[in-house]
Amino acid sequence: MSTAPGQRHGGFRRRDALLLIAMLVVAGGLLAVLIHGPAKQTALGEPLTSAHRGRYDGLTIGAKAEPPLVLRNYLGNTVDIHALRGKAVLVTFLYTHCPDICPLITSHLHTALAEMAPAQRRDVRIVAVSVDPKGDTANTVRDFVAAHGMTGKMDYLIGDAAALARVWSAWSVGSQRQAGNPALLTHSALIYGITGKGKVVVIYPEDFAPSEIVHDVPRLAAA
Repeated sequence: MSTAPGQRHGGFRRRDALLLIAMLVVAGGLLAVLIHGPAKQTALGEPLTSAHRGRYDGLTIGAKAEPPLVLRNYLGNTVDIHALRGKAVLVTFLYTHCPDICPLITSHLHTALAEMAPAQRRDVRIVAVSVDPKGDTANTVRDFVAAHGMTGKMDYLIGDAAALARVWSAWSVGSQRQAGNPALLTHSALIYGITGKGKVVVIYPEDFAPSEIVHDVPRLAAA
């Protein structure tokens, strides 16, 4: 959830998420990381097989084929995730009027790209999917991407409510307007790391360190 400006942000930090994941592994449940109030996020409904820092710096989950994702970006070009084989792909879900978490995620992704060698940057595609079909227009997305230095570095995908809802369902992503402030949304705020063979194998919480992405991208691309 995105909180109103001036309110204290009340989400789990990394240690909390790791502890919760560990408890869910013991219980044999699904990965359900509670972030920003009552909305829950799942890692595509996939049972968690490990939650540790091994090959990847992100949180490793059981490999699952990437769900379908075909939408147009804000420039009008169709992006099909299945066409991105051979590259590491990072998928997240944002909206342009978000006052806190979406800018944070985008800023960290920008920093991660800046810290990569040129060859690493060629091996990764960053895909953001709108969780706000009404507010995320081509113009607002263009401005958001430019303001965060991500023009040409991130595909921000938009669409009508029906098209986006199909993607949210496939990726087990939630998005709903806050009752007290309908300008703001409660939404999933994970980043999904996908291998060059199209397997979702790792996730990152909203407060990930850019160095984790820098470390994981060549491994994801090669996996």
